[in-house]
Amino acid sequence: MIAAAVIGGVALSGGSGTVLGSVLGALIIQFLESGLLLLDVGIGQRMVIIGQVLIVAVVFDVLYRRWTGERLT
Repeated sequence: MIAAAVIGGVALSGGSGTVLGSVLGALIIQFLESGLLLLDVGIGQRMVIIGQVLIVAVVFDVLYRRWTGERLT
């Protein structure tokens, strides 16, 4: 799942990221989905929430890479 990898710290432009980060991202997504399922949130709302988390992760990644001076491709 691409969302899990992005949340785990893998750059969408490639070249950086770790296996541990990807596994942690997958765990975060799974915990989020399980929690929303237990709260009886509808599938549409679950997908919207997970999409919002993904957008926040991408924005954070871009801002962090700009702040640290890492080159964006």
